[in-house]
Amino acid sequence: MSQDVKEIFGGALAAKVRALAPSMTRSMQRVAETVAGDPAGCAALTVTRLAERTGTSEATVVRTARLLGYSGYRDLRLALAGLAARQQSGRAPALTTDIAVDDPIADVVAKLAHDERQTLADTAAGLDTVQLGAAVVALASARRTDVYGVGASGLVAQDLVQKLQRIGLVAHAHSDPHLAVTNAVQLRAGDVAVAITHSGATRDVIEPLRVAFERGATTVAVTGRPGGAVAQYADQVLTTSTARESELRPAAMSSRTSQLLVVDCLFVGVAQRTYDTAAPALAASYEALAHRHR
Repeated sequence: MSQDVKEIFGGALAAKVRALAPSMTRSMQRVAETVAGDPAGCAALTVTRLAERTGTSEATVVRTARLLGYSGYRDLRLALAGLAARQQSGRAPALTTDIAVDDPIADVVAKLAHDERQTLADTAAGLDTVQLGAAVVALASARRTDVYGVGASGLVAQDLVQKLQRIGLVAHAHSDPHLAVTNAVQLRAGDVAVAITHSGATRDVIEPLRVAFERGATTVAVTGRPGGAVAQYADQVLTTSTARESELRPAAMSSRTSQLLVVDCLFVGVAQRTYDTAAPALAASYEALAHRHR
């Protein structure tokens, strides 16, 4: 897609475009990038005129609107009109997150902070709370939880495991693909396996999740590509967002921000459900750490 569709243009609509763009056809991408780049202009167009402007068909426009979560083009058009009104209300234009090699450090800070905020907002807007709730229930009652991730996602896997262990749950992080698979073989119904992969196509993460799925464990995927290969072995799919990749900021950096938000949501949900045991476990861990530093 062109850069226009990846620009920040507000709210849940931006989150949906970013998450679903990889699964769109080329013609649907043209519609999405057009409404993203010119919400005010598109709000004034009929479905026929928007199809003409994008070189697509009316059916493609309607399918794009529905993929974005609207019942039809009329509802999308209303949303675009609302967005256009907010943009024309006098607010300053959004920062871009392109960082140049000669940017002053103050600009770098501002751009990265804006980028992080938008990534978190997009992830929150696009997160399926029904599936999140189901994952929380499974984790809270699991005999054992295995979490798979490599590279930057491996750091997020370790973070989730550390949090679960702090409240007394049995959890293990696996970044070695061979150990991940051999441990997944031991899982069964009542256990949980969590795969963290932004691309949704990381073989070293998908393979142990597949084994866990076939062994009867409840499986969860935390991914930026809900249509990726990992989803076929996941009982629950938790979708993350990511900011635009740039030369000085690889996708792994921004994707980790959204993954950590999902991990925090999982942890807090589990802690709520297991509060009677989680609270004393947390208190004991804080006391142990405090005693160590006396």
